Amino acid sequence: MSNTYHFIGIKGAGMSALALMLHQMGHTVQGSDVEKYYFTQRGLEQAGIKIYPFDVKNLEGDKILIAGNAFRPDNNVEIAYADEHGLTYKRYHEFLGEFMRDFVSMGVAGAHGKTSTTGMLSHVLSNITDTSYLIGDGTGRGSAAAKYFVFESDEYERHFMPYHPEYSIITNIDFDHPDYFTSLEDVFNAFNDYAKQISKGLFIYGEDKELRRITSSAPIYYYGFDKENNDFVASNLLRSTTGSTFNVHFRGEDLGQFHIPTFGRHNIMNATAVIGLLHIAGFDLNLVREHLKTFAGVKRRFTEKVVNGTVIIDDFAHHPTEIIATLDAARQKYPSKEIVAIFQPHTFTRTIALLDEFAEALNQADAVYLAQIYGSAREVDHGDVKVEDLEAKIVKRSAIITAENVSPLLDHDNAVYVFMGAGDIQTYEYSFERLLSSLTHSVQ
Repeated sequence: MSNTYHFIGIKGAGMSALALMLHQMGHTVQGSDVEKYYFTQRGLEQAGIKIYPFDVKNLEGDKILIAGNAFRPDNNVEIAYADEHGLTYKRYHEFLGEFMRDFVSMGVAGAHGKTSTTGMLSHVLSNITDTSYLIGDGTGRGSAAAKYFVFESDEYERHFMPYHPEYSIITNIDFDHPDYFTSLEDVFNAFNDYAKQISKGLFIYGEDKELRRITSSAPIYYYGFDKENNDFVASNLLRSTTGSTFNVHFRGEDLGQFHIPTFGRHNIMNATAVIGLLHIAGFDLNLVREHLKTFAGVKRRFTEKVVNGTVIIDDFAHHPTEIIATLDAARQKYPSKEIVAIFQPHTFTRTIALLDEFAEALNQADAVYLAQIYGSAREVDHGDVKVEDLEAKIVKRSAIITAENVSPLLDHDNAVYVFMGAGDIQTYEYSFERLLSSLTHSVQ
């Protein structure tokens, strides 16, 4: 039976992915959001999904309402109207918790690497069998006939608590979202509660000491590089400028060699988790091997373009662990080039909590340029931290730039430029692209 869905805040990454998936399953889908362009809307527009400005008229008729977590009665007219008139709506994670019961569901949780790993698992599985999926880069695919459902399982505000998947990967535990979590122990407790909800198999990165404390009634399989203490072990690593090749053993049994066209040690671990899950779930590893070779990555995760002969990498990295992983990947692919990092801190609370760790991570680059801190809609800038505080801690050559003037970036020869952040760092990137393009024209 086809339903009509209205998404309040449809441009959110999870929301747009869910909207696309339901649309492809044959439902009527529309949504509302702010006017500002967001990278997820292109997929919605291509699918013919209508996006309206926020307005109570959008709620007219018999519609199932799904509301983005950022919107409340005090900041959104549609939520306020729904509350006032007794219209029911579900939050994204509440809807998803009910929706996934109709499938064999596979979640991917973790402080970092969720989106890339969800993308990899979705790519491989949907090439083997009919699969619906939701990826945190705004990508979704729906099939009414699908048996399997792959989704990103987000820990923020414990949003993953309505989820009860058969299988789940947990990539790592790290202190993040300091506006919500009070400590690393608080983060651990959230993941430990989630782990209790898995029924058939939990795949855990075995070299994370916090993850080693997790308990679950589902069988736990550890994956990692360490042969002694993991069930699925990656070894014989060959990291080159075309990707990474490695072998995987399961409790001593050689599962063969695998290749991924992506970069960085973290992606070898993501692939090992995917191989482990699909092996235990009974899939043919030769098919897994074949489809891993064609996984090109997800949006805003090490996304590359070349402008006027200059390589630009765009990445969502906004936590020190992610910055280190992204810079490691850039060094693997471009070993003979200078690695220039352009980073925009995301939220004042995270910047304060992790100031030293950010400086240490950014020092892995050859030069660092910083954008002003991007404050979240959920927080107020109390003036406790400025981007200058971060710059003062960076040892490598560094400077603060604005989106209006990115010309200091031209002071490098033979460089790769890595733009990182979860705010509007892309405005800096677009300015740099325009600057590079103008140089071509001025030479001619």
